[in-house]
Amino acid sequence: MILWLLNTLSTFTLGVLLVGGFVALAVIGSLAARRRFPHLAGGEHNEMVGVALGMFGAIYGIILAFVVVTLWTQLENTQTTVATEATDLALVVRSAEAFPAADRARVDRAVGDYVHAVVDIQWPLMRAGHPSYEATAEQTHALYKALQAYEPAGARNETFYGEAAERINDVAAQRRARVTMAETSLPVLLQVLVYGGALVILPLTFLFGLRSLKMQLLFVSAVAALIGFSLLLVMVLDRPFAGELSVSPAPYREGALSQFWEGAA
Repeated sequence: MILWLLNTLSTFTLGVLLVGGFVALAVIGSLAARRRFPHLAGGEHNEMVGVALGMFGAIYGIILAFVVVTLWTQLENTQTTVATEATDLALVVRSAEAFPAADRARVDRAVGDYVHAVVDIQWPLMRAGHPSYEATAEQTHALYKALQAYEPAGARNETFYGEAAERINDVAAQRRARVTMAETSLPVLLQVLVYGGALVILPLTFLFGLRSLKMQLLFVSAVAALIGFSLLLVMVLDRPFAGELSVSPAPYREGALSQFWEGAA
């Protein structure tokens, strides 16, 4: 459901729906509570409610901060992994420039097939929440075969051959790390704490009484909006390959790899 929302709606639209929904829920809940329990407006329970809000708010804030920092770090690590994989592929192409024409063409063809498989086949699967190692397994094997078919002659060629072989090994490692990151999401327990905590704190604000109805609604709306924005941030960061703020496959189209996209739509 979350993946569908991220891939279907813009972040702005999703924010309006989520924050607006929480604010509307807060306003309706607060009005219903005041109507059902008119004495709440007098604030006779404010001391007890204030202590409960402070305690739950502090615990929820710590949990939320931990989750956001963890997810932000995960997003940055994913971006680094993607950029590193693309860089390693570009270095393979650069190293292959020292090879004879036929061997260089074979390596370039293997690299081109790999980057197209990553962007055109594997990326949509990761975006949809169905990452697959098999999507690029054949192209990964072809990279090794293309390099293994070349027998370097001379110290110069051996140096560049060794560099290319090392980079292909790095590509394989980064590929596995990237797919693993696409499979990773917030643990169920943390999801319960984050989303369930919001449903605990918000109703508590209905019990905090203020004589002015406008001030009461402003108070609960502000808390609801803050919670809504926080949950939006968690949703967006939890899926690094989905939504508008997702990790881009652009590094596979840039630099030395851009030659494999010339003429592509």
